[in-house]
Amino acid sequence: MRLLTFRSESGTRAGRLDGDGTVTTLDAPDVGALLASGADWRERAAAAAGPRVALDGLDLAPVVPSPSKIICVGLNYKLHIAETGLATPEYPTLFAKFARALVGAGDPIVLPAASREMDWEVELAVVVGRTVGGADAADAREAIAGYTAANDISARDFQRRTAQWLQGKTFDSTTPLGPVLVTGDEIGDATDLELTCAVDGEEMQRGRTSDMLFAPAELISYLSRIVTLDPGDVVLTGTPSGIGDSRTPPVRLRPGQIVTTAIEGIGTLTNVCTGSAW
Repeated sequence: MRLLTFRSESGTRAGRLDGDGTVTTLDAPDVGALLASGADWRERAAAAAGPRVALDGLDLAPVVPSPSKIICVGLNYKLHIAETGLATPEYPTLFAKFARALVGAGDPIVLPAASREMDWEVELAVVVGRTVGGADAADAREAIAGYTAANDISARDFQRRTAQWLQGKTFDSTTPLGPVLVTGDEIGDATDLELTCAVDGEEMQRGRTSDMLFAPAELISYLSRIVTLDPGDVVLTGTPSGIGDSRTPPVRLRPGQIVTTAIEGIGTLTNVCTGSAW
């Protein structure tokens, strides 16, 4: 099943993307609200027969517009760790984002005027489907609603100001999330999917989720022993090699460039970079 959140004149709505390319409207304002509406959300979403609209022309919002938590994992791909020259972590390297960082599949990425070192990071995102705490790997796997695509656009100069990365990772309107949430019955456990990122059509990253140090279910289990995870929470699972910061010389994003983020079996995000006044 493929779920999405789209904007309309009356606000946002959740939808199910059907095989014929149309979207069936669901009885929820967004996918996050659907996940939080009860343990039977899968059955209700699959059985829904609301109004149908064409996918073409829909204004897609972040698939989960307002998660209570966005938890991110750094240094989680072996080849990416190698390109940075950093040590392989024994435990997941964690930081956070806030919901204002999120944008939809076709929305602009707003490059902050304060940074001169904006970079790309294609990432598989895991969306939590039920409340989970203290989970083992099996319980964690069952708690996953599905998977989506993200790009952790990063301000490297701000990221390096301190040992804590948050300030380089959560500028407003910098993190595309979508286009759809794909449930596990279609995509399995997402442990061997291809990820790519291109800038103005030039491929910058190509990797596979099989290169992860900590797999999605392992991350959900680990995180659930630190904080209770809630339906709609989003976990970004790290990026493969090919970031601009590790190139010689480093490559930076500029206003006007187009960032194309794609994950096998999930879909594509196409976002134009724009400038910010601050």
